[in-house]
Amino acid sequence: MASFSVACILLPNDAIDYGTAGIAIIISKLTGFNLALCILFVFLPFFLAGIFVLGKKSSIKSIIGSLVYTAGIAYFEKIPFEIDTEHFIAVAIGGAILGAGLSLILRFGGCIDGSEILANIIVRKLSHKTGRNYPLTYILILFNAGVYVAAFLLINRNAALLSLLVYFVATMIIDHFTDHFEAIKQVTIITQKPQAIIDALMKKLDKTCTIMDSKGAIAGENTTLICYVNYFELSALRDILSEHGQSFSTVSTIDEILR
Repeated sequence: MASFSVACILLPNDAIDYGTAGIAIIISKLTGFNLALCILFVFLPFFLAGIFVLGKKSSIKSIIGSLVYTAGIAYFEKIPFEIDTEHFIAVAIGGAILGAGLSLILRFGGCIDGSEILANIIVRKLSHKTGRNYPLTYILILFNAGVYVAAFLLINRNAALLSLLVYFVATMIIDHFTDHFEAIKQVTIITQKPQAIIDALMKKLDKTCTIMDSKGAIAGENTTLICYVNYFELSALRDILSEHGQSFSTVSTIDEILR
């Protein structure tokens, strides 16, 4: 869905994708190099950094997603397709399809954009040094602002403005289906075997948690753990909980943490 939107709707209507895909599109337009290869080469250093910093398991889905996205771009570029409507409407439709495709990827723990991996690495490093949790939002906004400024200066102002519309529409769709993936997530875990989960949190995610005694009407004595993670760490946390069964968990979105 994402590659179809970019190749068949956005690019023919003078708009570009955002993130590292947007950088690759700008390079392709300026140099004439094959777009699929540009996307692959721009993505590569980000995913290599993700493997070394975030771990192999969390990066495998991202690599699969990027390869499928790149192959889709190469395929759909050769398919004749045209929307007989105004650029504004076409770009809005393309942004919605792009957002829907990215939502599916994010919901299953993957991504196809290096900017999300870069933001995740920066947030993890900051959290490790300061002991605080930071959202991905500001880093992603700064990264994409740089992409649109580059499009404005190197391509033309219409491409930059239409691409900004793509970003707004796509992120609205993503936020709707992923419950604000850029925000911090509070995970409440009720378990009778807390120590194994706590050890896994500290070892695999470098996260601590709040521990409270609790009691269930049927299960009896329990322990409640509360921890804070970002959207990409949430997938790894699900894996930890699946490895240590007999727990009940809820996830909620946190707009702000006051200290």
